[in-house]
Amino acid sequence: MKLTLSIIIMAAVTYIIRAVPLCLFQKEINSKWFKSFLYYMPYAVLGAMTFPAIFHCTGSVISASLGFAAALILAYFDLGLMPAAIAAVIVVFITELFI
Repeated sequence: MKLTLSIIIMAAVTYIIRAVPLCLFQKEINSKWFKSFLYYMPYAVLGAMTFPAIFHCTGSVISASLGFAAALILAYFDLGLMPAAIAAVIVVFITELFI
């Protein structure tokens, strides 16, 4: 019973979050500020969820920082997501062996 109630409550909350904006904003949004806010919001939320996880996912903050630096360097040179992720994993693995 508790599981069913929990699922119903989660479904209702998820539905409300998606339905309220559709009901409130029936006209096209003309505000440049609000459009840019809505455009960048997913990136801000993703960053806020990702960065703390990066530094707490390994055995030490040092290995996490080195892996993040490796991924950042490869991303700066536009080498793609897979090479950056693989390099970060390899750097963290090697760092964890020596720490």
